[in-house]
Amino acid sequence: MSTETRTETSATLLSEVLDVLGPVGLLVLVAALLVFVGVVLPTIWSRHAYRRTAARSTMNTLLKAVRRLYPF
Repeated sequence: MSTETRTETSATLLSEVLDVLGPVGLLVLVAALLVFVGVVLPTIWSRHAYRRTAARSTMNTLLKAVRRLYPF
């Protein structure tokens, strides 16, 4: 697969995702990915205990806020 074909495929995929989600949905998706990368992954993979503890505390705070907004 050539570089040009990959670029076209990526652009097509991004365009389809934007059409399906809309701009607000895309922003929510990006925010969720940033929270996952910034909070959840350090909770699991950090070598330092203080980083894991801080990330776990932040994750618990975020989950409590979500539960208050959407009680199941």
